Amino acid sequence: VEKQLEAFQLCFTRALYQLYFDADMEHKNVAQKWLTQAQASTQAWQFCWALLGPDKLPEVQFFGASTLHTKISRHWSDLPTDQHESLRMQLLSHILHFSSGPKMVLTRLCVALASLALNLIPQAWSQPVADMVRAFQPQKPDSKDGSEVTQDPQAHCLTLLELLTVLPEEFQSSRLTQARRAQLREALIGEWSVVCPMLRQLLQSQDSSNQVKEKVLRCLSSWVGLDVPLGESQELVQDCFTALSNPELFDSAVETIVNAISQPDCQRYTDALVNLLPLVLGLHDQLKTAAQDGDMETSHGICRIAVAMGETHSRVLLEQVEHWQEYLALVNMILFCTGIPGHYPVSETTSSLTLTFWYTLQDDILSFEEDKQAVYLQVYRPVYFQLVDVLLHKSHYPSQDEYTAWTTDDKEQFRIYRVDISDTLMYVYEMLGAELLSNLYDRLGRQLMDPQQSAVWQDTEALLFGFQSIAETIDVNYSDVIPGLIGLIPRINISNVMLADTVMYTIGSLAEWLADHPVMLSGILPMVLQGLVKAELSVSSVSTLKRICRECRHDLGPYAQDILTVSQSSQCMWLMQALGFLLSALPMDEILARLHSLITPHVQRLDALAQQEPDPTNKQSIIHILGMLSSLFTTLDINRQVEGLEGAPNPRPTPSQTTHNPVVVVLQQVFTLIQTILSKWLDDSDIVEAVCGIFDKSVRTLLHDFGPMVAQLSEMLGQIYSAFPQASALDLARQMVHIFAGEEQHISNIQCLTEQLTSATLAIFQQGPRDHPDIAESFMHFHAQAVGGGSPRSLTEHFSEVLLSLNRHCPGLLSQWLKETLQTPGFPSNQVSPEQKHTFTQQLLREQTNKRRVKEIVKEFSLLCRGLQGSGYSDY
Repeated sequence: VEKQLEAFQLCFTRALYQLYFDADMEHKNVAQKWLTQAQASTQAWQFCWALLGPDKLPEVQFFGASTLHTKISRHWSDLPTDQHESLRMQLLSHILHFSSGPKMVLTRLCVALASLALNLIPQAWSQPVADMVRAFQPQKPDSKDGSEVTQDPQAHCLTLLELLTVLPEEFQSSRLTQARRAQLREALIGEWSVVCPMLRQLLQSQDSSNQVKEKVLRCLSSWVGLDVPLGESQELVQDCFTALSNPELFDSAVETIVNAISQPDCQRYTDALVNLLPLVLGLHDQLKTAAQDGDMETSHGICRIAVAMGETHSRVLLEQVEHWQEYLALVNMILFCTGIPGHYPVSETTSSLTLTFWYTLQDDILSFEEDKQAVYLQVYRPVYFQLVDVLLHKSHYPSQDEYTAWTTDDKEQFRIYRVDISDTLMYVYEMLGAELLSNLYDRLGRQLMDPQQSAVWQDTEALLFGFQSIAETIDVNYSDVIPGLIGLIPRINISNVMLADTVMYTIGSLAEWLADHPVMLSGILPMVLQGLVKAELSVSSVSTLKRICRECRHDLGPYAQDILTVSQSSQCMWLMQALGFLLSALPMDEILARLHSLITPHVQRLDALAQQEPDPTNKQSIIHILGMLSSLFTTLDINRQVEGLEGAPNPRPTPSQTTHNPVVVVLQQVFTLIQTILSKWLDDSDIVEAVCGIFDKSVRTLLHDFGPMVAQLSEMLGQIYSAFPQASALDLARQMVHIFAGEEQHISNIQCLTEQLTSATLAIFQQGPRDHPDIAESFMHFHAQAVGGGSPRSLTEHFSEVLLSLNRHCPGLLSQWLKETLQTPGFPSNQVSPEQKHTFTQQLLREQTNKRRVKEIVKEFSLLCRGLQGSGYSDY
């Protein structure tokens, strides 16, 4: 046996050298695989000790310690009970030996002992912490020979703290049953009465080094994760505040305090929280000094503590009415953190930590019953008005020169920060109401009337940003300040790009209000159109015009020519969507003429590209033009006007009653051109997808008005898919089936198309569907669109084979798919109720081997989908 172990150890050592030091990756992989298998072997219980020998490299010793942990945590049942005690003693002995390092080996041995303790507590090891403390006490001189202590007391102390730190961490990461986890948690919390006084003593002692104190802080952090009672550890947490004055301990002390007061269980210990509150408030001066000195690390840490206290326990502390002044002081301390000097994220990173606190406090205040709520509002509404001022100030852009010097990442972080501020302002409106808008409006008015104030563009931009944040999600239609705001906007000098962008977005956020007050469009629309011709404002002005065209389209007739003229040379897809809304609301006789005028340059360009030989540049241009047409047809819906003219005496007739829809007319005119493009690019999935996109967007928008195109589009789809199958053609066909399969004049075209697509797809599947997952997925979606019960009864056997195979190989996914698919109303047939679908699902999922039974279940469900009642299905 000894020779076998010796040989095993030699192999192990060689494999480890290969893993750590061999440059050949293939050799490393082979070594890794062998070592993993060796760890799982029974012999690993013995040879791991040999790897921990003093003559071994630290990497080898580390692997030995890791193996020991693996065996204890995963293969504990392999070890006979009578060996548990000797294993414990061996581990303790080795931990003592490695107390002076290497650190990585010591830590793994401590984790191994922690894992062993979790296996033995509480029956076989009733007082693990007391025993560990006793084991690491400095040895007294031997009374017989008077020899001196040779061990290093500091090293032993650090080792004990490491062991006590990893014990709760190993508990948190271990895979345990719920009952065992609860039992262990209770046993470990019972040990806190031993740990806590020792940690206090070490933290308070003048003899303890910073290294020991930092380890104490980390140990406390580890134990609070177990929800040890704050009532029993508040003095220790209070001691941690003294460590904040030590720069070397500051970060660890912050982390520990935040962890300690962030535990939800702390809310049970109200007195302890109230006692800690003055200590948090006592950090305010240190916070102010750090902010003045630009010491981001200190201000960030103190802010974390204040927010943890205020956010985690806001309701509990609000309810301590006799301490309302202390909590108000904490709220003001957090307000100071929100407004900390500097531009986020370049010269401060603290203010963003506070934003969720304001949500929490507001929610808690508004959750009280009405009489209490009124008292809290009286105290905290002024704070929230101050908060608005602070947030608007923090949203200020820096000077143009400074902003230009920022990195791309800084600019993006600042953009996200402003979005968070915007969300907070929107939320604050719920507490402050209309008074907030009045406040913003009054300030904006004073600024714009005072040349000195309006010269600072950031102030104007911030106030508009505040308006936009609120109007974006709150119904401001009844606000009495919006008319005044609309009147002020044209007075703003928009020479600065950032200010101009915000002006545009503010106008966009008021689009619904403008729809109810169209007389105000004349003062606003020219600003938007001016923005369209400036490249730097293209995104904001196009976005705003799109919103105005969508909301105010019925009142834009007098401005239609101006809008189309300015937009004529644009290549923007968003703008095409805006023009689609605009055209939808024009008189029918104008739409086609203006539509032709708008798209003719693009069609001519597309025609020229279609004549050229395929190359990457041409491809991108074709895709872009097709994309613009798709965007236009997405929103050009003349039926919207009929719906929008509620109570109109003579609504215009739908095109099906008179003539074809303008979109259909244009599609028929460019159909030959599209066929020419496809003939040259049929094997390019991007081009085919872009072509299908035009028809897909059109059929989704026009619905049954798309009917005149069904025959020729069905024929073209069948041809291109048969020649070169692509998923986008199946997706388009699915939309056509959805809308036209039930119409008598289209059923033959749809049926023929379905047969062609199915035949071509099955031919692909014969070669192997795994190579075409996108086609397989789209094909299944396509057939899922067909109405249940519409297929021949002879196919139900094939359905049952597919379902049985799915249930055998991926039952979890089948369950999920059935749930998602069958919850669709009316699918697969209007004949089946939700209860019957549920029954079918349950029956099907129970059968993973019985093919005959699955065929019966599917057959009965198929009969039910066809409306054949009395089949006996409901009796199962």
